[in-house]
Amino acid sequence: MNSIKRTIAITAALLIFSVPALAGTIVVDVNGMVCDFCAQSLKKIFGEQEAVENIDINLDDETVTIITHEEQDISDEKINELIYYAGYDVRAIRRE
Repeated sequence: MNSIKRTIAITAALLIFSVPALAGTIVVDVNGMVCDFCAQSLKKIFGEQEAVENIDINLDDETVTIITHEEQDISDEKINELIYYAGYDVRAIRRE
């Protein structure tokens, strides 16, 4: 019986990890964004990333919302790097 349970568990794990990732939404809280120039700068930077399908900047909430293409992702490290080199600070990254 243990052998059957183990086989089922392994099969389930393989299925879970073989399912392609769907498009994702990433919300980034950013310090320092105060004007439309800030928003346009970040839109350009993230628009050059292959995984990014769309980006929305909310200056009032100081958030950057990134939508990735299906089966693609952008790492938290890459997000931090891009925002840091643009002159801003990341407060938090949430994946939805």
